[in-house]
Amino acid sequence: MPATLEALRTPDERFSGLPGYAFAPHYLEGLPGYGSLRVHHLDERPAGAASGRTVLCLHGQPTWCYLYRKMIPIFAAARHRVVAAGFCGFGRSGKPVDDAVYTFSFHRGMLLRFIEALDLERVTLVVQDWGGLLGLTLPMEFPERIDRLVVMNTGLGVGRSPGPGFDAWKAFVASKPDFDIAELMKRSVAGLTDAEAAAYDAPFPDRRYRAGVRRFPALVPVEPGMDGVEESKRAAQFFRDRWSGQSFMAIGLQDPVLGAPVMHALAAVIRGCPKPLELPQAGHFVQEHGEEVARAALASFGDH
Repeated sequence: MPATLEALRTPDERFSGLPGYAFAPHYLEGLPGYGSLRVHHLDERPAGAASGRTVLCLHGQPTWCYLYRKMIPIFAAARHRVVAAGFCGFGRSGKPVDDAVYTFSFHRGMLLRFIEALDLERVTLVVQDWGGLLGLTLPMEFPERIDRLVVMNTGLGVGRSPGPGFDAWKAFVASKPDFDIAELMKRSVAGLTDAEAAAYDAPFPDRRYRAGVRRFPALVPVEPGMDGVEESKRAAQFFRDRWSGQSFMAIGLQDPVLGAPVMHALAAVIRGCPKPLELPQAGHFVQEHGEEVARAALASFGDH
């Protein structure tokens, strides 16, 4: 990362009164190697005695922590601490304006430092989309910290495209980098209200704030030699040979990019992964059906 980094902060008023989202913001600054770049996260604690377990939720593109608003209360009701991390360039986190800053290693490094800074232990890692592309490379680095997975529509970037659906999405973003995020969410999630769709667009007042949205599709490691391929291949080997934790998978069957074929292939990589929960009504943004997913995951893990 350059010694000085120009980054924008979305005005706080953009996040006022979002439907179904009453979580207080928390921020980390001074992560090693990230200077003054501010990383937003949610940190919800159970009202009573805590279980000692932390649920770490990682979002994707073009979303932010708002995506987890339906799952957080379920996990907290099970007496777990719930942390939702916001990638740089998204949500309330700092948004570097230089597109070149956005690399696989830049974001992965932030997550590594984030987990260390909060000293997270007994972690249930909850991932989808880029949350999985990056997040699934973390357990091999922290096998003593991360011992559970909740995996929704995502994959590992091992140097090949997940299919023509992704290729079309990548081409779409490249040709229309300022696409309407609220409209995309309404098309992708049946029943999403105008106010909820607008909440997904809240972090991005204008195109200067959208470098992360523009860049992420081009960063997916779909060709040999791309940044992230080596780490992703090591992660796949780790899950095949060394993973001994509990896993749960939920698949939004209406996802045209990372649907059932991609997810069943990923399930076969994760040692001991049980039969996935398939949601015929859900698309790519599985967390919009998060209550059902969170309850099923907790039941699978034996939490009450």
